[in-house]
Amino acid sequence: MKKHLQNYICIVLCLLSFEGAFSQDKYGENPELCREKLSEFYEFAKNKDYQYSYEPWLWCFENCPASSKNIYKYGLRIIEHRYNNATGAKKETESTLIDKIYEQRIKYFPDNLGKVYSDWAISLENRGASTKQIFEKLELAFNADPAQMSIKKLALYFQEVTDKNKELNTQKVFDTYDDALDAVNKKIDYHTKSKDKLDKKVADGGTLTKKENTKLKNDGINLRGLGQVEGVLDQIVGKVATCERLVPLYTKGFEAHKSDAKWLRRAASRLNAKECTDEAIFPQLVEAYVNAEPSADAYIYYATVLDKRGKKAEATSYRKKAVDLETDPYKKAGYLYKIGTTYRRSSPATAASYAKKALVHQPSMGKAYLLIASAYAASVNSCGTDEITKRMVFVAAVNKAIKAKSVDPSITSLANRYIKSYRANIPNKKMVFGSDFKSGDSYKIGCWINETVKVP
Repeated sequence: MKKHLQNYICIVLCLLSFEGAFSQDKYGENPELCREKLSEFYEFAKNKDYQYSYEPWLWCFENCPASSKNIYKYGLRIIEHRYNNATGAKKETESTLIDKIYEQRIKYFPDNLGKVYSDWAISLENRGASTKQIFEKLELAFNADPAQMSIKKLALYFQEVTDKNKELNTQKVFDTYDDALDAVNKKIDYHTKSKDKLDKKVADGGTLTKKENTKLKNDGINLRGLGQVEGVLDQIVGKVATCERLVPLYTKGFEAHKSDAKWLRRAASRLNAKECTDEAIFPQLVEAYVNAEPSADAYIYYATVLDKRGKKAEATSYRKKAVDLETDPYKKAGYLYKIGTTYRRSSPATAASYAKKALVHQPSMGKAYLLIASAYAASVNSCGTDEITKRMVFVAAVNKAIKAKSVDPSITSLANRYIKSYRANIPNKKMVFGSDFKSGDSYKIGCWINETVKVP
């Protein structure tokens, strides 16, 4: 018993000794002084007194760099302030120190590297660095996590990748685009679910805590920012992603990738998005995709192929199978929406029908409302009998686009473009004045839309 007690005491002392060694390592060779200096520079820096915060900060930066992330958060503010107020050789010295701060931040606190490298690139740009130096940091940021990059820097990086590879390596351009959107969409899904949960609490009569209110606000801000990414990248890739480029590219790469589900999914998705589905390579890609990865996503594209072959019943069966396979309401909504997009050209009414089904499972899916809006706009000639009744269809389209951005901040920028486009076509004052319509009256749009709107 005595021996066991001695062993236990020995183990405890060893653990305490190890903990002390770890603590000493974190706070350097003089832990007490490190804590004192940390507190000192922090008090000055948070009050923007960068002159008096410099000396204690520099001591911590050199003697206990692993002790606190504040060394790097406030260190950048301190040294950037000194850089902005320096001249000549002194300015170069401060610039070198800024880069060293980023280096040590990454060494001792290697988290959120997508943002850290992106911020470093911004800093280099502000200090007049070369395009090569900036691009190197942006590439590191993209490889770490593209969703953490600022929209401006992600666009800059993608523009550089596109310019360098659009002639000789188009696949690199599309892979970069897809990697960026995959990462961003994961972030959008996270913030959407968080926002929907908090919105539901309010709708059910609950009261949000101060922390929840802040989270709801931040979810909205993040969604608006992340939602701009696809539009920005699409503008850059638009001239490259044409059927004339895509079809030869995927035809050439098909044999080497016909068992690669990820490659096939991206290829089928891009051809569908760019309406290149009449090309011979599309059904080949889709059938290979179904074989490589029998999934809801693959079945939706396969149904499109079956439709073109006149196998309507079989196509419907695959679409139903795709939706039935999924139990997660958000993913189910996503599949219903995707089915709707395959009817965008051929049957606007069917496209809108699937979008409405998607909204049953995810009422906050803004892009489903935009699909309905575009379906309305595509049906102007069939759902109106004269100029003013045709233009009233655009009023319904505007309403749906407004609804889209009200439920989903991530598509605000895109929805605004829809709204601007459709508003340009609604009845103007002169047209209303010279007709049997009266401003503010209700008007019911017929045909498949069957919706009542207000005369503008």
